[in-house]
Amino acid sequence: MSTFAWGRRCVPSPDTGPAELLAALAEGLSALGARWFLFGAQATILWGRPRLTADVDVTVRLDVEDVPRLVDVLRARGFQLRIDVADDFVRRTRVLPLIYLPNGLPLDIVLAGTGLEEVFLERAVMVQLGDITVPVISPEDLIVAKILAGRPKDLDDVRGVLRERLQTLDLSVIRSTLGELEEALSRSDLLPSFESELARARSRRTR
Repeated sequence: MSTFAWGRRCVPSPDTGPAELLAALAEGLSALGARWFLFGAQATILWGRPRLTADVDVTVRLDVEDVPRLVDVLRARGFQLRIDVADDFVRRTRVLPLIYLPNGLPLDIVLAGTGLEEVFLERAVMVQLGDITVPVISPEDLIVAKILAGRPKDLDDVRGVLRERLQTLDLSVIRSTLGELEEALSRSDLLPSFESELARARSRRTR
């Protein structure tokens, strides 16, 4: 294992690490003119606390009809489908599971929908990772996504981001987006969940 630097953070990773995968992916998506952003565990490492993970998750704005071309473009750059994927699987799940053969890292490509993912795409932050610049889900939107998911590990990720980024987060963006989601989904638990985690983070800083 070696050390792979994400901004100010250094975390254990395979020798070639996610950087090689992301460079190949960025090249392929650029060839298609497709917009995208990094999210999931790797974004959590960047904005929050280090964790051991090999998964790479990205969201791509691309029509389902263009998936065969995407697969061909990425195959030429070292990627391979992890399973036999039929058209109906992609249409149903909007997920394309791949592996980067040079280092064996898994990659899940999520096809962006017309709602929240489009908003996240527009607000993605360009981040320098080694020799490449990668669009990454903003820390505010990462918190929104984690609060929406609501699993214990997601809330733990929220705590990590709040602990590392509390002084620079735009809390109004988080509150506004969660409020809109509550209205759209007929839910009333998202804002209270965030406010609880925010109060917890502030309490830790004053100890």
